[in-house]
This record gives sequence, structure tokens and C-alpha cells, in this order.
Amino acid sequence: MPFLLVAVLLALVWFAILVPQRRRQRAHMAMQDSVEVGDEIITAGGMYGEVTRLGEGDVTVRIAPELEVRVARRAVAGVTQPELEADTETDRPDPTPGT
Repeated sequence: MPFLLVAVLLALVWFAILVPQRRRQRAHMAMQDSVEVGDEIITAGGMYGEVTRLGEGDVTVRIAPELEVRVARRAVAGVTQPELEADTETDRPDPTPGT
């Protein structure tokens, strides 16, 4: 009976912790493999830049005008979403309320 209890607890740990962790890891690796030239990325070190060249295990990232660095593809922490430019005229409140 104690052996069955231990087996059930191990199965719960497996499905509650290890399976979701592997899913997240696979999704992160797929994101790193799908990086393309022109993508805005952030590295594991917190550096933002635009991908200018792809290599086998590395990417070249422009972090400033005329400054490019080469980082390991596995150092890509995420692809950033382009910021939407707000239309400043429509975002401002009406200066004459009630008219």
C-alpha cells in the first residue's frame, strides 16, 4: 500500500510540474528557432536590438546605428512586439466638453 501511494505522488508531480515545464521549454526553443531577419528581440542579458543576420547557432543584432553584435541564438529571450503608434489627435480628450 505505501508503494502505491508513493507511485501516485510521483505521477502527480510528473503531470503537475514536469510536463508543463517541458511544454514551456519546447515553446521557447521554437521561438528561438523562428527568429527572422528584421525581428526586434531582447536577449537574456536584457539588450534590445534588431536581427540583421542569421547564422547556424548565432544571430547578428543591431543595437545602435552602425553597431552590431553577435549573440548565441539560445541567448534570445524573446521577440518584442512592435509598438503601435497612437493617433495623438484621437487620443486627446475633447477640450470643450458638453458641446
